[in-house]
Amino acid sequence: MNNLRNNLKKLLKESLIKGDFVLTSGKKSKFYLNGRNVTLTPEGVYCSAQLIFKIIKREKATAIGGPTIGADPILGAIAFLAYVKKYPLKTFIIRKTTKKHADKKQIEGPVLNKKDKIIIIDDTATTGQSLVKSVTVLRDYGFKVKNTLVLVDREEGAKENLNKIDIKLSSIFKLKNLL
Repeated sequence: MNNLRNNLKKLLKESLIKGDFVLTSGKKSKFYLNGRNVTLTPEGVYCSAQLIFKIIKREKATAIGGPTIGADPILGAIAFLAYVKKYPLKTFIIRKTTKKHADKKQIEGPVLNKKDKIIIIDDTATTGQSLVKSVTVLRDYGFKVKNTLVLVDREEGAKENLNKIDIKLSSIFKLKNLL
């Protein structure tokens, strides 16, 4: 697992851009990390999925999902790993808004049940607003979320905002580990 972690760290460092940016949260930053530059590469998604899958098994999660689009590539890779390793796991994505057509879903994927042990994942977290919204959507449907997990925690309030709604945030890396 150390090689996976080291390889992922290298890829994340290489995708870190310095400059002046406004993040999704509205915060200004001197650094931008577009996680999809890593998770949409074969090596990046492989390392990410392997590391997260280990945590999923340890936590005995039965379902994982996250906000589209940051979670999408990771979820696909984890679904593949779960199948290959014969680990029963549901994966799903959460749309920003409910579809206005067809089945009018906001949660896409296999049907979840109230007993599922759910972990929400994403590539990065700054204030955690996407994660908080994902937890809120799931709770509105009556589901319980066990915790959240990201590749990189920028340490700009996500942990605190999730704690306010009684959800733990875990991360593979902190932004300071990549600088």
